Amino acid sequence: MRPRDIDSIEGLTPRQLRVLQRIADFHDRQCYSPTIAELAKELSLSRSTVFEHIGELQRKGLLTTSPGKARSLKLTSRGRRLHRHVADESPAPSAQALSGIPLLGQVAAGIPVEAIENRQSISLGSCFSTGGDVFALEVSGDSMIEENICPGDYVVCRAARTAENGDLVVALVDDGEATLKRFYKEKDRVRLQPANARYEPIYSNNCQIEAVVVGLLRKL
Repeated sequence: MRPRDIDSIEGLTPRQLRVLQRIADFHDRQCYSPTIAELAKELSLSRSTVFEHIGELQRKGLLTTSPGKARSLKLTSRGRRLHRHVADESPAPSAQALSGIPLLGQVAAGIPVEAIENRQSISLGSCFSTGGDVFALEVSGDSMIEENICPGDYVVCRAARTAENGDLVVALVDDGEATLKRFYKEKDRVRLQPANARYEPIYSNNCQIEAVVVGLLRKL
């Protein structure tokens, strides 16, 4: 169904709507804005085409950005209203997706014990949440492989702006790129330590913590 709000925005094209939705979804998922290169890759468009669409969305009052910053794309209040309206038109998630998957008991990884069915359920929220700020990210790359964090795994994160020494964090470094590393605060800088001998530590004077990792999920 074509959302009614689209008709009220003169000249908004389906592709411009897709760009707007991807920016909003990316920010909700990652807690920071995508770069033009990331949008181009996700949408299978050229960077110049994405740049043109962003300019049009800004002109129509749906998007703002800060010149010179790689991750500054943000939806305006009008853009957010449109995004919510489009999301409301999408099919609702199933009851199981909202409540989690059934937790039917325990199973021993050592001496066998009787598995007792208890008809509870398990979800990310029940396992990891101490508030409404828990989310998951898919791991890309092998820089944490020696801690058994592999490409394709999902790390469960709690949004945070600070971290303790030794915490596994999602951080933005000087070039605006996000990275998953162990956090260590040194005398006059931060060290982001990989867990792969092939990679060097990242040192930064301008490290921005986005989240602390609290769990790990993997498909077998």
